[in-house]
Amino acid sequence: MSNVSKMIPTGLGEGGDPRKDAAYWDAVEEATELLQMEQIPMAMLLLRDVIKDQPNNPYAYNYLGVAFFEIKNLEGARDAYKAAVRLSPGYLGARVALSHTLRLMGDVDGGLREAREALRRSPKDPDALYAAGMANAAKGNRGEARKQLEGFLGGKPEFEAQTEVRQILEMLGLGAEGEPLDLEGE
Repeated sequence: MSNVSKMIPTGLGEGGDPRKDAAYWDAVEEATELLQMEQIPMAMLLLRDVIKDQPNNPYAYNYLGVAFFEIKNLEGARDAYKAAVRLSPGYLGARVALSHTLRLMGDVDGGLREAREALRRSPKDPDALYAAGMANAAKGNRGEARKQLEGFLGGKPEFEAQTEVRQILEMLGLGAEGEPLDLEGE
């Protein structure tokens, strides 16, 4: 599931000030449009400029993470998502993306830690459930993964996501608890 499709403001309300949040979003809006049009290098240049002007803008770091992720630079994505979460610990989208990135980099424990924190902050969020399910599957916690991925399906995701998760649920049933599920082909 691509991060580019989730380009909406999250209402961070940074410091309880919706105007600051709106200003942060306004600063990255053009870059997010470029990301949606798959003009990644141009988006990255714009985001670099936003970060120079607004070094505390969590949206800028998050979407820089999206850009790095799209070009398969997982280290850059991880660092950008970490910066977004450091600036705004409640930024669920950045935390979920960080979870996936850490897991894909082989840091399953780190991915699981971030997914658990996302679930702690938003227990029924479908993206947090998906991240936790994927991290638990990679860790071998098949029962927990199954529960979380079924919870994700309960949110009625798009057809493509449903199909992917149903296939993962089938694979979870083929192994023993404690046996990590190889999700490399993801």
